[in-house]
This record gives sequence, structure tokens and C-alpha cells, in this order.
Amino acid sequence: MVKSVCGYCGVGCGLEYNIDTLKGNKAYPTNSGKVCQKGVSELVSMQPDTRLLKPLARNSIDEDFTQTTWMEAVKQIAKKIKQTSKEKIGFYLSGQLLTEDYYIANKLGKGFIGTSNVDTNSRLCMSSAVVAYKKTIGADFVPVRMKDIFDANLLILAGANTAEAHVVFHNHIKKAQKAGLKVVVIDPRETQSAKDADMHLAIMPGSDIDLFNLISKRLIDEKLYDKEFVDKHINNFHELKDGLTFADTDKMLKRTGLSKREFEDFFELYKNSQNIITAWTMGLNQSVQGVDKNIALINTHLLTGKIFKKGNGPFSLTGQPNAMGGREVGGLATMLAVHLGFDKQSVKKVSRFWKSDNVANKEGLPVTKMLEADLDVLIICHTDPMYHLPNRHKMQELIKKIPLVVEINAYSNSQTAPYAHIRLPASPWGEKEGCQTNLDRTMTKQEQLVDKLGQSKADWEIFQLIAQELGYKEAFDFKNVKEIFNEYKEMTKLNAHMDIYKVDYDNLRKEAFIWGEDIHNFLTPDKKGNLFFVHNQELSEQVCDKYPFILLTGRTRDQWHSGTKTNLADSLLKYKELNFCEINSDDAKSLDISNGDMIKVISKRGELKTTAVVTKTMHKNCIFIPISNKEINFLTLDIYDKESMEPDYNHSCINIIKL
Repeated sequence: MVKSVCGYCGVGCGLEYNIDTLKGNKAYPTNSGKVCQKGVSELVSMQPDTRLLKPLARNSIDEDFTQTTWMEAVKQIAKKIKQTSKEKIGFYLSGQLLTEDYYIANKLGKGFIGTSNVDTNSRLCMSSAVVAYKKTIGADFVPVRMKDIFDANLLILAGANTAEAHVVFHNHIKKAQKAGLKVVVIDPRETQSAKDADMHLAIMPGSDIDLFNLISKRLIDEKLYDKEFVDKHINNFHELKDGLTFADTDKMLKRTGLSKREFEDFFELYKNSQNIITAWTMGLNQSVQGVDKNIALINTHLLTGKIFKKGNGPFSLTGQPNAMGGREVGGLATMLAVHLGFDKQSVKKVSRFWKSDNVANKEGLPVTKMLEADLDVLIICHTDPMYHLPNRHKMQELIKKIPLVVEINAYSNSQTAPYAHIRLPASPWGEKEGCQTNLDRTMTKQEQLVDKLGQSKADWEIFQLIAQELGYKEAFDFKNVKEIFNEYKEMTKLNAHMDIYKVDYDNLRKEAFIWGEDIHNFLTPDKKGNLFFVHNQELSEQVCDKYPFILLTGRTRDQWHSGTKTNLADSLLKYKELNFCEINSDDAKSLDISNGDMIKVISKRGELKTTAVVTKTMHKNCIFIPISNKEINFLTLDIYDKESMEPDYNHSCINIIKL
């Protein structure tokens, strides 16, 4: 029996594998033996039918791919990099990578090639939370653990559908409810999470800031905030108070769509709850004001002092298995390495550690801007930008202009493959080992369970081959994953709040490690939290006569993103439909649409066909289409939060036509 950890969502469930069986690890802290349908499907995903098994190359995307050798492919990539200025080179990474893969890619890009254009698809889901945490508490640090819900009196889920996106964690929530935890879900849809909750606040899309500002205003006006805590530990209280003084309470409440009674019932529960955790994910993050939404939420915890205490705190829920590990390594273009930025002191530290004079010294391009930057080389690793970037028609035209697109992937059926020039076969879950960090700072170990298929290689091996071909042999002379991890953990000593250097790689086979457990206060220079007054600027696309509906997007329980692994012919995951559109029953009636009808959904940017699911649980003038529909981003709009550069996925305006 080999113990490993799941490679799907951010919960990071422990698994046990034995030849042809896979089950939950009862001794593992995050799941105690439980495993969801996606986790079970890891066995199915190990089949070879949809795998990319050999290196492929072509000179033009108008040609067919032909088989090549690893040596020839790597030489071609290195030659093009040598001929290209570092500003024209981009690495597009993924939360599917293991920590060691991330580390090698980041070290190569930022440390030796010297390009800061090394970013990850975490930009599309967690960057708003990263920016907000750094502004308010001083670092990209999540101050809550999943187990803390058992010490809380109230859990608020804002724009988070844990029943479908974090299934095993949701089971823990239901267990905590039986012990007395109250759960409030804030979501325009009546999701399964909302149905399981004690209270559902069905706010209008885009009104999250208004709701959290209403909470903060009441806390201040009624003197329910923790004055002693604020006086000692918090900056900018009077700026927030002054901003909220002039905020129009009636207007904010109206924008939320809630009645006064609904808000009062919620606030009564809120003010009488001693310990509060507020958890959120894409419903807040994926917005043109994603950072402000995060800040408005975190403000409530800074005012009440409900932070850095057991059973309290703002809890961002990471969606991908190693999105947090990638951030720790420095995988975002706004970071250099190990949570260090591009200030002179940090660049000097990193240069000395990596023994390189070519370390990047300024922030690079986020993935949401790479295709618009006239790059000459784009290396895409374990992610599918043509599926997940907004305004897909536009992105397809942009990627065609890049002279060399390299796709490193385990699977052959990506949406990006038609635009690649070189395709390199990577080893997926089960065929490689390495570490990941789940959504609450728990570092875990994935084990290699079976032999690699075909000519596939681990991602770190691929980046190391490129590095060595570029001439950086000494700096990239790693024999195994353990050597990489040990260098990375040594590097974490450069950052005072990262105690990952305490980890023993071999011991991770036996038990998980939680970093940051000794952090009990703010990580800002003055050790105080920062309040900010933010307000709803209504920057999203606005409905009109031609496009009168708002599109909401999100995950489904049994599907993982585009379905590369979970949507297979003999998959175990055939419980829920993957292509549907939820529409309010009154809206459907006005359009003469019945349940099961085929409909066309149209935006200014594109269209798709889907099946109508008529429901009373959706807001009027809103629809929901899951991201398991591979054509979803033909509809979405490429406007971004100005600080996080995260897309506004949840507020595109559309129209509906019955077919």
C-alpha cells in the first residue's frame, strides 16, 4: 500500500494506492479517509487513451505535427530563447505543477534567463486574494486552517460552493453544523452549499462590497467593533469610518437585492457569534473589483479582532491542488521567489542564493496579458489557456502571432494544442513524485505509483533539460526531486515568515507538515493590520436591451476544469451533466423556454449552444453555465482587476435564444 495525496482541488486529501484500488487515507488530517468522486477518478485518469506520449514538432500551426526526439525539441527551444530578448519570453505555469516543478521553472525563468514573465494560472483564480492579503495583513498568508471550523460559531461562505468545489471540506462543514456551527451562504444561486446552510443570502451579482460594507458600517455605528484591538493593532480606522459615514446605506442594501429583514436577521446572527470564519473563493476573486471585494471582507475581521485566533479569520479557499505551493515558490509574475518581491534587497538575496547575475528585477507580465505582449516564445505547462482565458476568439487570434509556442502537457486533447509548435509529453499524477501545499498551508507528498508512460518526463526534468541546453548545467544539476526540494527549503530561509526550512522531505512520506503555525500576528513592517475603504464602483459590463442577462460561472462537483482527466469515456464521473444553463423560471417563461430545451447564449464576443435547466433557485436576469462547458469563454469579457489582473468572469452580459 502506497500513501499519496490527491491532485485535484485544494483540500489535498490523503490517498492509499494498491495496484488497482484507490481509497482515502483514514489517518490523513485533511480528509480522515473521505474522498470525493474526482479523487476516486485518479485511477481512471492514469489510462493511456488520451495521453501525449512522444515529443511532437512543426514549423507552422498550419502544418501537421511530426514526431521528434527530446534532444531535437530541447535544442530548438533553447536556440529560440538564445535568439530572443528576455522581455519577449514568457512561462505560463499551472497549479497542477508540483512544488519542485514550479521551483525549477521559476529559477530558470527569473533567475537565469532573467525574464520576470513567469506566471501561473493561479492568476485567474487566487491573485485577488493574494493582493488583498498582502495589503491588509502584510503577506500572502492564509491565517485559517480547515479544522478551525470546529472552533467557530459562524461560517460565512461568500461566493464559494464548497459542496461542489471542495467536497470533502464541505463534509467537514456539515459535521461541524451537527455540533452547533451556523453556516451562512452568500451567493446569487441557491447552490447545494446554500441548501445545506442555515441561511442563504441570495445577493445580486457584483454587490459583495456593498454587503460587507454594510456589516462594517453597522459594527462601527453601533460600536460593536473591538476598540482595544483596533487601537493597538490596526491602521486606517478613521479613513474607513469616514468613508462609511458618507456611504448610502439604503443604496447599498438595494444593490444587494436583499430585504431589510433579511439583512437584519443575518446581522443579528453575526453580532451574536463569538468566533467567525469568512471563507470565499472565485465568486469574489474573479471580478474587475476582486481585490476590493476581498478587502471589504477582510475589513470585518480587522474591525472585530476575529483574526489570528482559534475559530476566526478570513479564509480564502484555493481551488487547485498546488496553487498555494506555486505562490510560495514565487510562481506569480508579481513575486520573485519565496514570497519575496522585486525590491533591491530581495533581488540581491536571490542573486546571491542562486549565484546568478541575471536575476529579474521588476514585475513581469501576468498570464492575462502575455498574449497581448507580442512575445516571441511562450512555454505553457500543464494548463490550457485557450480553454480558460476570457474572450476566447480574441485570445485565439493573439496566440497565432507568437513565433514559438511550446506546450508541456500529459494529455493530447487540450484546446491549446492546435496553436502549439512543439508539444512535450509530461508525467501526470501517479507517474511522478513531489510536494504540494493545500489550501490551509498543509504540505503533502505525492508519490510515484506507476511507471512513466511512453517518453514522458516529470516537468522539472523538462525545464532542467532546457536549462542545461542553455548552458546552466551547474545550477541545474539535480539528480532527483529530493535535491530540488532541499534547495528550495533552504531558500525559504531568505524570508523571515516562511518556516518551510523545517520540513524533512523523507518524513513527508509519513506525515504532513503545516508551515506558518507560529504566525499569530500581522506581517506588515509595523506589525499592524491595514484597513481600506473600498466602494462598489460598478465597473463590470452592464446589462442593456440587447444583452439583458448576467452570466455566472463556476465548478461542478464531478468535473475538473475542461475534463481532460475527469470527462473520459469510461469515467466514474457520470453523475451530473456537464453542459447546461440554469435560468430563472420566470425568465424562461417570458422566453418560452422549457426545461431541456436547446438554447443559444450570446454575448458581444461570441456564442454557444447548451441545454436549459429551468429553476426557481436562480436570480431573475441571471444565468449560470459551468466551466465544464469548454466553450464558456467565447462569452466572457477580458476586463481585469487593476491590481490583481484577475478576469471578471462572473459578470458578462448575454442574451438567450431558444433553438
